[in-house]
Amino acid sequence: MQNSNTNECYLKLNVVIEPLIDFWYAWSHLISPATAAMNIKKRHLRIMNSYIKNSKTHSIAVKNPKMLGGPFMDYQNDRVNEISKLYDDTVQKRAHLLELDEALRELNEILQGEIKGFSLNSMYDKVPEILKGYVELYYDLNNNVNYRLIEPLLYQSKYYDESCQSITLQLIDADDSRSFVLSTPRLPEEHVIHLNIPFKSELIDELFKMKKVPGDYERIKNLLNIPAEKEEQFKQFFTTEKPADFKKYDGPGVRTRYFGHACVLVETQKMSILVDPVISYDGYETDVNRYTINDLPEEIDYVLITHNHQDHILLETLLQLRHRIKTIIVPSSSKGNLQDPDLKLMFKKIGFSQVVELNELDSVKMENCTITGLPFLGEHADLDVRSKLCYHFSLHNGIRLLFAADSCNIEPKIYEKVKDMVGEVDVLFLGMECEGAPLSWLYGPLMYEKLDREKDLSRRLAGSDYDQGIAFIDIFNPKDVFVYAMGMEPWLVFISSIKYTDESKAIVESNKLLKECISRGISAERLFGEKTIEYL
Repeated sequence: MQNSNTNECYLKLNVVIEPLIDFWYAWSHLISPATAAMNIKKRHLRIMNSYIKNSKTHSIAVKNPKMLGGPFMDYQNDRVNEISKLYDDTVQKRAHLLELDEALRELNEILQGEIKGFSLNSMYDKVPEILKGYVELYYDLNNNVNYRLIEPLLYQSKYYDESCQSITLQLIDADDSRSFVLSTPRLPEEHVIHLNIPFKSELIDELFKMKKVPGDYERIKNLLNIPAEKEEQFKQFFTTEKPADFKKYDGPGVRTRYFGHACVLVETQKMSILVDPVISYDGYETDVNRYTINDLPEEIDYVLITHNHQDHILLETLLQLRHRIKTIIVPSSSKGNLQDPDLKLMFKKIGFSQVVELNELDSVKMENCTITGLPFLGEHADLDVRSKLCYHFSLHNGIRLLFAADSCNIEPKIYEKVKDMVGEVDVLFLGMECEGAPLSWLYGPLMYEKLDREKDLSRRLAGSDYDQGIAFIDIFNPKDVFVYAMGMEPWLVFISSIKYTDESKAIVESNKLLKECISRGISAERLFGEKTIEYL
């Protein structure tokens, strides 16, 4: 802090919070109990075991750009003893979750071995004991037997344990570099302060309010119970320098601000809406211009979530903004499918009080804007995942926006029918990360059997390519097209693991689309860093 005569200070704009579960970077599948169990067993323990056996392979692999995002820990110095301890602690402390994983796999095996078509009433006796009371058995219309989880009950059980939740605080500098979140646990580091605080704690709100509103240093230090040996470091997180004031939009139309990846702020005089919050940090020199948390209003009326992937639900950003957010709108899930955990339940459990579910073609009406959830196709490797929506904005002045996120337009007939309902749009935000990782990269821990490599590679977490993107444009006839959600910004690499070259499919396909748009007289741009557009 710069002024020792006062305890009133601000939290620096480049203070980072990392939410952790058992020292692994937290994302939504680590919060829902069933998906957490399977990720611990089939992702965390496997990666840790591999590192313990051959740490040198990991240190070599992470230096290869082609291996970015692979199951390799990003530690160049030897941390085998620490990882061994984390492995043993996980096996001991999360034994009940490992049993849950085994029970889910056992239940699936039992059900798949049953004769089709007969009543399932007697099958409840065969359900593994620890799953009894948490599942319903059912047939689909092809007489395939399956189960659904009663997820609210799992959240009330021992399988949801807030003691595994914690946060770290650190200062980030200009290179934005952090290890990839799915493969590297966060071991203790000198420059990091680790606090055993559950995600729902209001202490997180108290701390991050101080990025805009000054608070008492001694009070927040004591509330957070900062260890004496970390206090000098903790002081470095604060300043008496007031951050720049946010200038609220007061024009007659709508202002959109691109914050990177799929994050866009939509403002009118009367409301603010933030889509897929993924916010970079301020307070240091950087080569890439960016908007940061200081470029957001002090109250955000709505946050919209398009789908349940870690680069669109970034808990790190959302926890910092929780005290500003009035309402979160999420896509409704399938209510019980393992691969499609309930987002409303998850957000409520981690401290967000006002969460609204939206189904396809449902609308939320505001004073000067109507938001409608539209079908979102593909991008989930052909799994039955329902918690995904595009968002259509119809504003009072006639301006219409469509955020298509990573929707892969594999069946244009659906959007033709949607257009008949909502009409053409003025502005299209279209995701074109069109190569995408294979199914196993994200959903592998949930699979009961390993998929053949050829099949795995055919089922991608991919957005629209040129042909699919042009079909969007042909249907909705936008005046402006913005290609986004590409994971291009340097502060996204630790989440997305993406680094493009000029030959990358996403760059080639989006370049082709932009060229075609411009030839048609459509304003088109691939967004990067920051962008402000005002529509009157």
